[in-house]
Amino acid sequence: MDKHGNLTHRVAVLDQELCQPRKCGLECIIYCPVNKTGGECIIQRPDDGKAVISEELCTGCTICIKKCPFDAIVIVNLAQEIGVDKIHQYGVNSFRLYKIPIPKEGTVTGIVGRNGMGKSTIINLLSGNIKPNFGNYDKELGWDEILTKLSNIELRKHFEKIQSKSLRTSIKPQLVYLIPKVFKGTVSELLKKYDERGVSDLLIEELSLKYSLDRDLSTLSGGELQRVAVAVAAAKDAEYYFFDEPSSFNDIYQRLAVGRVINNLAKEGKTVMIVEHDMSLLDYLSDNIYITYGEPGAYGIVSSLQSTKVGINNFLEGYIPTENVRFRDKAYKFDISSITETVLSSSPIVEYTALTKTLGQFSLTVDKGEIHEGEVVGIVGANALGKTTFMRMLAGIEKIDKGSLDTTVRISYKPQYLNQDIDGDVRSLIYSTNGGPFEGTTVEEHVFSPLGIKKLYDKSIKGLSGGELQKVAISLSLIRPADVYALDEPSAFLDIEDRITFAKFIQRFTKSNGKSALIIDHDIQLIDLVSDRLVMFEGIPGINGTGTSPTTKEIGMNNFLQSLSISFRRDETTGRPRVNKDSSRLDRQQKTDGNYYYLKNK
Repeated sequence: MDKHGNLTHRVAVLDQELCQPRKCGLECIIYCPVNKTGGECIIQRPDDGKAVISEELCTGCTICIKKCPFDAIVIVNLAQEIGVDKIHQYGVNSFRLYKIPIPKEGTVTGIVGRNGMGKSTIINLLSGNIKPNFGNYDKELGWDEILTKLSNIELRKHFEKIQSKSLRTSIKPQLVYLIPKVFKGTVSELLKKYDERGVSDLLIEELSLKYSLDRDLSTLSGGELQRVAVAVAAAKDAEYYFFDEPSSFNDIYQRLAVGRVINNLAKEGKTVMIVEHDMSLLDYLSDNIYITYGEPGAYGIVSSLQSTKVGINNFLEGYIPTENVRFRDKAYKFDISSITETVLSSSPIVEYTALTKTLGQFSLTVDKGEIHEGEVVGIVGANALGKTTFMRMLAGIEKIDKGSLDTTVRISYKPQYLNQDIDGDVRSLIYSTNGGPFEGTTVEEHVFSPLGIKKLYDKSIKGLSGGELQKVAISLSLIRPADVYALDEPSAFLDIEDRITFAKFIQRFTKSNGKSALIIDHDIQLIDLVSDRLVMFEGIPGINGTGTSPTTKEIGMNNFLQSLSISFRRDETTGRPRVNKDSSRLDRQQKTDGNYYYLKNK
């Protein structure tokens, strides 16, 4: 029971990587009150000495959490009724999932939530790769017992098809860079092998893969691999399609094309589920939403089905009214007043003339501009137009063919592609970058704590997830002495909460420290939230690119959205930008008025 006398369901999870019994004094065992009275609530595994926590004996005092020097323990009390809905658990003191989304024919169902909430578990369960065990992790349940435990008729029918091996599934994986390791050959050969519906020609056109067909998969960019993976998944003849983060590496034009491919599957009566952290794309794509919440890496709970608008707004609020569940202390709000024209400081921190650069067959021209102290300049445009080259020229990494800039300005650059092949843990990497101790300093307080890096100190660099590696890379760039911080695609692999946290943090960081930032990103909502002004790139990808001078966000966003032929409205509850449905009344009205970036609710 909790302190109010309510029945509770105990969750005790141990992070196996962080638990290091040879480096600690076994504080969790020594200070556990149950152990002190002769019980065995926390013991050591005989093979490696790591802790094992008895959820039955645990009182929920949380002393072990506070005493563990490596933050390896999570203890949570859930309402007793939640425990009844446990759908799967991997082992003792390991991740467990409560409830599961129910597939709906002819719709696109979105799953929104933080990383580490059970997305992979959901995919594996609904595709039949693993059987639900309802918490009985020490034995494999028979299908009769599994089907009896599934009370929802639609869900039972889905698993009956898995039992009879008649469910045809198609999954677009998250880690698309692994595709060349499992299939050797060209794009054309891969599509030909999996085109069970005879739609490869249409998909090639829709996803702009025409010029990639004869190329070996190992030579493709991340965006090309992503679109090839989407094409392969969509070409299979299946009933149930699952797309895991289909926007990664793609620009906004390509993301919209991917969205149209996915929507077309639902229009054909297919069952489609997506996990996506680009909230604008998720809003554009989904017919309805499931929220996943809980403790990352410890447990995940799946909400009831909600409409897309209500589900995303509830996620931002951190509260689900229909279930009376608050899963986050703070709500995320979008300050509409911040979109008005920025008041710039009197003197620029960086000035540059018109710049030109030629790289092989590609030519780049950027209009003259300036960056002011305390502002964040967003950089938008399609892939292969020179955005990264421009940023690298400003950072002094790429030589300028013609033009000049103030070379005395210090610029810290975070590249688009991150190197994970580094020995050692996060603490050691920070130590070497910082040039000495950093724990207990203002650097830790102002950078590492807000970005959630402290809990990663003892993790190996090679063992970090994509999102964790991204946050470490961002933080390392921000602790270098610099006047301008140039961050190339900082949202990649970050979940929705981390993207919003980063956007708000970088705004505070630049303004409070008198610094400036340049941000390249394809998440429109992030760019809208983080930017004071915008630089827009246009041209022919891979042939030529032209960058504008920095403009006000209103003008820049309006021009950018017009080039995409989409219009934005503001959600009346949260203020977040929402993509108008194509040819809807608002969409037609705003386009007629030339007002693609809708600033005021009417």
